Amino acid sequence: MSAFTALFEDYGLWTILLIAVLAFVAGFMDAIVGGGGLIQVPALLLGFPAIPLPVLFGTNKIAALAGTLTATFKYARRIRFDVPVLLVIAACCFASSFTGARLISHLDSNKLKPFILLVLIAIAIYTVFNKNLGALKSKDLTRKKQMLYGGLIGLAVGFYDGFFGPGTGSFFILGFVVILGFEFVKASAYAKVVNCVTNLSALIVFISKGYFILPLAIVMTIFNMTGSYIGSHLALKKGNGFVRIMFLIIVTIMICRFGYDLCFGR
Repeated sequence: MSAFTALFEDYGLWTILLIAVLAFVAGFMDAIVGGGGLIQVPALLLGFPAIPLPVLFGTNKIAALAGTLTATFKYARRIRFDVPVLLVIAACCFASSFTGARLISHLDSNKLKPFILLVLIAIAIYTVFNKNLGALKSKDLTRKKQMLYGGLIGLAVGFYDGFFGPGTGSFFILGFVVILGFEFVKASAYAKVVNCVTNLSALIVFISKGYFILPLAIVMTIFNMTGSYIGSHLALKKGNGFVRIMFLIIVTIMICRFGYDLCFGR
């Protein structure tokens, strides 16, 4: 209990409460269409500017993994997963994410921002004008083709996740919808499982190096898991149309984020 008392004394009640609320919102959005990191990470950066980045990232990953696991279990009760396909996607994502993380020290990830911004704008336009996108299953691929195409999605998005990161879940969902022909709800469920793998691999590194603040992580975890549970429940209850709207909202937030970064040189 003394650790939590110290947390509130060191950083202030209102700061911790704000982080808790934003962790809830991040978990809610992430469970539906991904993009929780676009909310939770900036909140930590603004709320705790004096804390080293690796410590903030590690703390964030603890809450993010817990929330993602909550959504995964919720989806697993309603969505039937093809385990071999999932394993191939997860393995490819794990390998390419590791490679991307290794390359980040040699390349400037900021140079990707203009390209990513254009891609996001194209995604938004494509989704808006494709009214039936993700409403129903649009393709009937064989398992081998799902493994092949899913593996390629895992390699591409996994590399992006390790190298840069924001909005990874949303890119997975789009890939599963457009390339594999999944419905939005099913695509979101698959994205949650794959995100668990990438979050776990990163978290192992952060924990082994002691890069986390446990009391803060526990507070964020409780609220993130709560938001994730409610978000996945709504996604399953309201269906593909609701998920599609949430997807467009997250893509719009990402466009604003990258546009702001480019304009102000951050």
